[in-house]
Amino acid sequence: MHDMANNDSRIDVRDTTKTDIPAEEPIILTDSRRHDGDDPEMEGLTLYEKKALLVNRELDSHGMGKYQWYIFFLCGFGYFIDLLYAQAFGLVEPAIQQEFGFSDKASGNIFSSFSAGLTAGAFVWGLLVDIIGRQYAFNLTVLISAVFGLCLAAPNNYDGVLVLTAFVGFGVGGNIPIDTTICLEFLPQNRRFLLALLSIFQPLGVVVASGIAYGFIPFHSCGDDANGNPLPACSSVASGAPCCTKASNMGWRYTLLCIGAICIFIFFLRFVVFRFQESPKFLLYRGRDSKAVEVLHKIARFNGRESTVTLEVFEALNDEAMSTASGESDRPMLGASTKKLKENWSSRLSIELQRYKILFSTFTMARLTLLVWITYAFDYWGFSIAGSFLPKILLDKNSAIDVSVATTYRNFVIIYICGVPGVLLGTLMYGIPRVGRKWAMVGSSALMGLSLFLFATVNTEASNIGLNAMEYFFQSMFNAVLYGWTPEAFPTPIRGTAAGVASFWGRLFSIVSPLIAADLLTKSLNGPLYLAGAGVFVCTIAILLMPSKSMGAQSY
Repeated sequence: MHDMANNDSRIDVRDTTKTDIPAEEPIILTDSRRHDGDDPEMEGLTLYEKKALLVNRELDSHGMGKYQWYIFFLCGFGYFIDLLYAQAFGLVEPAIQQEFGFSDKASGNIFSSFSAGLTAGAFVWGLLVDIIGRQYAFNLTVLISAVFGLCLAAPNNYDGVLVLTAFVGFGVGGNIPIDTTICLEFLPQNRRFLLALLSIFQPLGVVVASGIAYGFIPFHSCGDDANGNPLPACSSVASGAPCCTKASNMGWRYTLLCIGAICIFIFFLRFVVFRFQESPKFLLYRGRDSKAVEVLHKIARFNGRESTVTLEVFEALNDEAMSTASGESDRPMLGASTKKLKENWSSRLSIELQRYKILFSTFTMARLTLLVWITYAFDYWGFSIAGSFLPKILLDKNSAIDVSVATTYRNFVIIYICGVPGVLLGTLMYGIPRVGRKWAMVGSSALMGLSLFLFATVNTEASNIGLNAMEYFFQSMFNAVLYGWTPEAFPTPIRGTAAGVASFWGRLFSIVSPLIAADLLTKSLNGPLYLAGAGVFVCTIAILLMPSKSMGAQSY
């Protein structure tokens, strides 16, 4: 297995950095006194934060090196998988329903099953990434998604589909909180706008899923009977009567097999082609200073540079903290010093539990935490309904105006490609200090909700394409900024957990919302649209109430 992170080939630094945005000048770490009393930026910081600041400076000196670009794209593939599957289930559900014959009300079960897996995945992986580390979680989430995704083509009944869908969701659920956390901890500070750009992979995932479905489903589906009505499920008619058989309805299976194969390829890139190094900040937090230094040197060699960080610098900070009784003690940490690694398991467990108090340690932090939870809950509420039911609603609306199924699936590709410029606009706004993040989220969420309301009031082919494209443009813009900003707002010891728990609340609401929307759909075609739009407007209010100082500060 080729370990690219150990590549010792040297590259001229001038050639690898000359096109970068100028980064902060590297601080040569040969004299520890330059990082304590003589360094005003370190005043008032805990021991861990001082070490994290040195890591930031080291990575800032690299600019966007080769290692950072690899991390960016491989983390982006996690975003890609997230909406690759979310979109796929919305696209294949009508074909699955026709074959297995379940009711419209039961159609929400597949989305709730996926959301249940996503919820468990977000919570479990969010906690584990701060305990077992970023490295294992980075690879396992994709592997689980790939294996169970391939198995999805096998079931011959709806219950089997639901079970496997939940397992796929469990793997997919950890991707966004983990990948955003990892990317943040390797990017230089002046390139954090790339956190928002990660979301460009989401509309790409939607477009790919839509393109695959367009290639298979219209041409490998059961179609209609002689009277122009959809062929019924074989389980609901007498033996020998014309019905929707497995052999004539392979399009949705081909679609899911292709998506599973894509996930296997991404796992191969992550685990075989590129070997991810553990986050230096996670290692410092766990008291593994020597390993953190080793990783920084490996990254530097991979980028064709020499690292200036030495273990002696961290040890000098440890000694200073012991002699001056640094203010670390009032902030629960496990690895702020290697001494805590020698604590017994009960003491370490106590420290682990205390770490979660950081989320509510001050009024501002508690306000931030609760508002982030509300934002994620209703963001997922809105876009889960939209992602699950907009394809079905659009198919029904287009059928009423004599637009063919093949044309509708082609229109899906046109609609979802609009997410790409949405992410780009969000990234541009993200780079405006403090103001950009907040108002980009406020404006995009409000316009997303408005587009859902407008779509409920009209039905022409042009308006159906335009308003769906508008909805997805602003949904992509909003999520790009939200997902990129969330890990920035929380410190490293609780970062993965904070992002994971926020995602957990979102995923939890995405279990409930499709069930409510499916019930509304039986009474009104436009009911789910109003339900989704109302949830998105709650996000707008929550963002307006966010503490402004949480936007764009230094990340430790």
